[in-house]
Amino acid sequence: MTITIVGLGSGHIDDLTRRAWRTLEAAQVVYLRTKEHPCVPELPPSAEYRSFDDVYEANDAFEQVYATITERLIDAARAGDVVYAVPGDPLVAESTVIRLLERGRAEGIPIQIVSGVSFIEPTLALIGVDAFAGLQILDAIDIAAMHHPPINPDYPALLGQVYSRELASDLKLTLMNQYPDEFEVKLIHAAGTPDALVETVPLYEIDRSAHIKHLTALYLPALGHMSSFEQFQEVIAHLRAPEGCPWDRKQTHQSLRQYLIEEAHEVLEAIDEEDWDGLREELGDLLLQVALHTQIAIDDGEFRMGDVLSGINAKLIFRHPHVWGTTEAETPEQVVKNWDALKIEEKAQAGKPKRESLLDGVPKGLPALLQAYEYQAKAAKPGFDWPVIDDVIAKVREEFDEVLTAESDEHRAEEVGDLLFVIVNWARWHKIEPETALRQANRKFYRRFRYIEEQVAATGKPMTDYPLDQLDAWWNEAKRNGL
Repeated sequence: MTITIVGLGSGHIDDLTRRAWRTLEAAQVVYLRTKEHPCVPELPPSAEYRSFDDVYEANDAFEQVYATITERLIDAARAGDVVYAVPGDPLVAESTVIRLLERGRAEGIPIQIVSGVSFIEPTLALIGVDAFAGLQILDAIDIAAMHHPPINPDYPALLGQVYSRELASDLKLTLMNQYPDEFEVKLIHAAGTPDALVETVPLYEIDRSAHIKHLTALYLPALGHMSSFEQFQEVIAHLRAPEGCPWDRKQTHQSLRQYLIEEAHEVLEAIDEEDWDGLREELGDLLLQVALHTQIAIDDGEFRMGDVLSGINAKLIFRHPHVWGTTEAETPEQVVKNWDALKIEEKAQAGKPKRESLLDGVPKGLPALLQAYEYQAKAAKPGFDWPVIDDVIAKVREEFDEVLTAESDEHRAEEVGDLLFVIVNWARWHKIEPETALRQANRKFYRRFRYIEEQVAATGKPMTDYPLDQLDAWWNEAKRNGL
């Protein structure tokens, strides 16, 4: 009761090893994963060959295909020795082999592997690439089902099983989340056979090839330009190393606090300016802060980048059961409601103490306007809010009057704070985020005041020489000009 798995090689009968030939020649029955392989017609004629092509035709899902093939082979092995032949090498892109190895261990069925030449060797020979130079080997079927490829773009990648134009279409969409549309790639067809062909095409055209069949693979050269997250971590780790930068080595979580805030605000400024090149640069600067904090934590034995990434991945999946689970959420409001409930459940599962206040979830370091907005939004969820907007407007007027009637500077400062707080509430009723609104007003003030400065500079006189009426006229002129 033994299962012998034979690799048929990449496609040419000459690739079949002597051991593989002897094993097939001695067998009475040979099970073929598929007869759609170039060397099948030239295999030893002494055996009866039974393929599983009917399983592929009867099932749309590969998982079901692999499960059915595995089950049939295990059943056959219970009755006697089994020889199972697969294209290429049994341990390269052969899901049924992995399943058989697992089942064999579980049921005490010995499994022997007769190695063969996989699609990898003749493919690399066709394109002249050394596998040892960081080559990543992946299954195109898996990648096509994703939204972002798990590939380090600083190194080349080889994707097998690009078996149809439909799959190639899904595959390119995933890959274009990381690689440019025009990025030159290679489609390798029928490697190891006399019909081998290499096409060099831009990524966006891979699904247009008329040559795509079950023996097609895709080669992605290295994207370069130090574009991987791994390269970024290498740069940061080097800066913090003994031979790195004295300034970076000196930094701590505390010393970097100010830079984190500054970089976040510069990101917001680029967004406000709709400066997308600037946003790209500023996001890099912000990411630098994340990487520096993480490297400091690595150096101090606190945590690693993998912990940061696995933590946020798990959190996002847990808090989006409407995407990764069975919960329904048709509106953004329902998503937020579910999110808040899941945050509470998450903390309970982690054994964290329950917050004493709803407001404790709002960071203490937020800018004051934004913090007021978040406090009010939190308080409004259980119903602590004005019933109608007219009540909010009345409160604004009341607080304004209290500023006017304040009897001391200290009292007046307090009342101005109350007035600002209730104006934030008024903005919230209009679904206006006040921090952004004020930042936009600041930008508008900057543009118009800068216009005044330019008019003054053109006269060669100082601004103090001009009365307010003239300055105000220039202000209105800037306003008319759309500044």
